[in-house]
Amino acid sequence: MSPTNQHGEIKKIVIIGGGPAGTTCATHAARLGAEVTLIEKDIIGGAAHLLDCVPSKAMIASAGAMSIMDRAAEMGLAKVDVELDFEALRKRITDIEQRMESSVTDLLMSQKVQIIEGFGRLVDNTHVEVVSEKGKEILEADYIVLATGSRARVPDWAPVDGARVLTTRQAYPPKELPEHLLVIGSGVTGVEFVHMFNSFGSKVSLLVSRQQVLPNKDPEVADVLEQSFIDRGVGLLMGARASAISVEGDKVVVQCEDGRVVEGSHCLLAIGSVPNSEKLGLENTDVKVNYGYVEVDHNCVSSVKNIYASGDLSGKLPLSSVASMQGKKIAEHIMGRHVGPHRHIDYDKAASAIFTDPEIADVGIAEADAFAEGRKIRVTKVPFSVSAKALINNDPRGFVKVISDPATGVIVGGSIVGRHAAELISILALAVTANLTVHDLVESLFVHPALAEALGEAAE
Repeated sequence: MSPTNQHGEIKKIVIIGGGPAGTTCATHAARLGAEVTLIEKDIIGGAAHLLDCVPSKAMIASAGAMSIMDRAAEMGLAKVDVELDFEALRKRITDIEQRMESSVTDLLMSQKVQIIEGFGRLVDNTHVEVVSEKGKEILEADYIVLATGSRARVPDWAPVDGARVLTTRQAYPPKELPEHLLVIGSGVTGVEFVHMFNSFGSKVSLLVSRQQVLPNKDPEVADVLEQSFIDRGVGLLMGARASAISVEGDKVVVQCEDGRVVEGSHCLLAIGSVPNSEKLGLENTDVKVNYGYVEVDHNCVSSVKNIYASGDLSGKLPLSSVASMQGKKIAEHIMGRHVGPHRHIDYDKAASAIFTDPEIADVGIAEADAFAEGRKIRVTKVPFSVSAKALINNDPRGFVKVISDPATGVIVGGSIVGRHAAELISILALAVTANLTVHDLVESLFVHPALAEALGEAAE
């Protein structure tokens, strides 16, 4: 296939948004011969990725190091008291962000991608207006890729001030260590914040609107995390749906729909996100939007054949890994490389992880969903308490669960709770994607001692 348009000219692609989806699309399309312009108003690499995801994981890594030191005596070592150095942590996070932004920028420039620091909006189906320090200009494009991401959802009843009432981005890290942090939202982001601030020494209370943390996850998985939180002194308020927040001097008061009132020194909102679509000029095009998300097909093509949407804006799984893969697939589709070995993204086979302590990861179909659908599955589970490596690590918490088709033995899903779950899930993710069977895992020669051995044992 030729990297040219119908007039024999090189295809011109304009990408709005420099996150994982936009930058991956840009570099991949440029390698395939396209002329690519990338517009980004905040940070190359993506605000959600570099200002949310990366800082949170950096803080969690520091919290994890503190937890290990706290358990030193249990591993035959003299206990060492460690203190959190907030300024050093803040510098560490900034250094990582700058290094990653520089790395992504260098890659884009090496592929001769034109980078414009500014705000882009659609004028019509083929033109983009860019507002930058140089003023306004109109870019004409054969193809337009929208990759503007999302931002934290802030309800009307939450008076976010960046001091006492915080969104997630204002807590990487906050201006001061909270004495008592109230976390509203028990999804992935919420529980990660509970873990990190509890490890840093803050008293933490989690408001759970339902009767289970991680309401969309396997109940057995959620149970392990809930017990870990309880053992660590985290306050769990089950069925507590927040309805109002007020700041009274040096304390924050949260009112719940059932009449309960909770007080703390700080409050963190972790109740989802909303797409960055309202200022994109979509009303000037024929692009269809559903609750702010751009409707796309399996190729990430919108209702306008030359306009694509990716990442959080597409309404698919809000994961950096998914956004990057969408960017790659869009580049291939635009450049006519979506034939032969090309495969459409199967979102049901995307692996995800939660960086709590213990870590949580899963892939493929969930046990509860399979039963709800009336699907026959085989579920096998092995606890890490029988793993030599887990005992050596002094951390036998959690388990490995493998879900397979009883007729064929093909692995269709799985969950892991325990140390390094985010790494171990990659083995099951490969198995699910490649349609490997439990026999394939059983016949694999894993390292001993290693946590991965539990995967083979669970497949028996």
